[in-house]
Amino acid sequence: MCGIVGLMANEAVNQSIYDALTVLQHRGQDAAGMMTWDDGRFLLRKNNGLVRDVFHTRHMKRLKGNLGIGHVRYPTAGSSSEAESQPFYVNSPYGITLAHNGNLTNSDQLQQELFSSDLRHINTTSDSEVLLNVFAHELGKQGLHLTPDDIFDAIRRVHRRCSGGYAAVAIINGFGLVAFRDPHGIRPVVYGTRETPAGHDVMIASESVALDVSGFELVRDLAPGEAIFVDMDKNIHTQQCADAPRLTPCIFEHVYFARPDSMLDGAYVYGTRMQMGRKLGDRIQREWPDHDIDVVIPIPDTSRTTALELAQHIGVTFREGFMKNRYIGRTFIMPGQTQRKKSVRQKLNAIASEFEGKNVLLVDDSIVRGTTCKQIIQMARDAGANKVYFASAAPPVRHPNVYGIDMPVAGELIAHGRSDAEVGELIGADRLIYQDLEDLKNACREVNPALDDFDCSVFDGRYVTGDVDDAYFAALQAARSDAAKLKRESVNAVVDLHNDSEDD
Repeated sequence: MCGIVGLMANEAVNQSIYDALTVLQHRGQDAAGMMTWDDGRFLLRKNNGLVRDVFHTRHMKRLKGNLGIGHVRYPTAGSSSEAESQPFYVNSPYGITLAHNGNLTNSDQLQQELFSSDLRHINTTSDSEVLLNVFAHELGKQGLHLTPDDIFDAIRRVHRRCSGGYAAVAIINGFGLVAFRDPHGIRPVVYGTRETPAGHDVMIASESVALDVSGFELVRDLAPGEAIFVDMDKNIHTQQCADAPRLTPCIFEHVYFARPDSMLDGAYVYGTRMQMGRKLGDRIQREWPDHDIDVVIPIPDTSRTTALELAQHIGVTFREGFMKNRYIGRTFIMPGQTQRKKSVRQKLNAIASEFEGKNVLLVDDSIVRGTTCKQIIQMARDAGANKVYFASAAPPVRHPNVYGIDMPVAGELIAHGRSDAEVGELIGADRLIYQDLEDLKNACREVNPALDDFDCSVFDGRYVTGDVDDAYFAALQAARSDAAKLKRESVNAVVDLHNDSEDD
């Protein structure tokens, strides 16, 4: 999962892009990058690390111009070396830079086509570089002088060639700012405007919070398959570029990834998480009416809204039982089981008085590997809890994600091939309550009834692009298992020792 932002303004864009990337930091903590355009020249800064660590004053001074794009990244199948950080750039045609959120499910096939037919070389393992080169190749067919229709025609051919979930933002040298969304609308992207004395500015981003922080007004989400082009006079052009678009957004954005103050596809994430709490409460009252829960405690931070609503719904006291160290990254996106185990204890500390002698219901957004919740349950027992129950705002995660979320191969998912009772026993809970999948969908629909269907592949194994088979999963296992990641990390560590730059 990554975060993207693009901005065309009447003033320097570097600070506003920096601010937007900061509020999108939750979408990726591995690397950050920014490319600005100034009078025909592209200016780039990118590196591994958090936004605040990648961009220093000396870098910001060099990032001149009123047009730019930015990116925060965490790796899925690709490497986490500095070379994989975004934005990427190609000089032909025109000069194009692109940042991408998502995953192309036919990336290997496209890379072969780019080499053998399009005569383009891919220098990294990133599918974002593949997407950029496909876009560049299709755009090059349009000739020297581009019109908005030329750009939309190129994007139409990109959609026909590329499969998967993706949202991308790009700059075409001398022409303007472009963004497009996959035909299923799996990955989110919004745009907004800001009025200034010199005219209006346009921002495109993964989530609406990136617009809020710089005073932009949300216009709307891009529709599935839709593209937006902002020309050098800041005129906004939009067009549907997919042959058969259908909105099936990733429901895990509402469960975990997106900030609660974001609006995605017309639904406030805060509202959908409140509804998840009510649905969980209904399930408890229906299936466990004689429960003996004394207190409901969230696992900070993403489950807090759900836990509070659940507690109110079943008439049980809500308490904060864990204090979070906010200087530790999200354990879900850390690249190794040993590191994930270590970070949970560093990240959370229990308030003993909230647990001692009580029957506690812990609420989390989801259970993926089971690493985090198992340790948290033990922390609750160590703090004196009498019984520890566990509720997940999401259904059991039993299938890998192939559209840009680093959910591991099936064998590393604790719920894969196991019953709910078996998972509860493995994590050490006295009782485990999962959200029902239909209830999860309805939690989002009740906030925005226009949301008809979703990508729920991690829960139901139904991949909406229809091109995922056993061979794909075999390749996925080779690329995304913990063992494969640790091997890549060790190689990258050696490479980085030889490539340290005095600019860092």
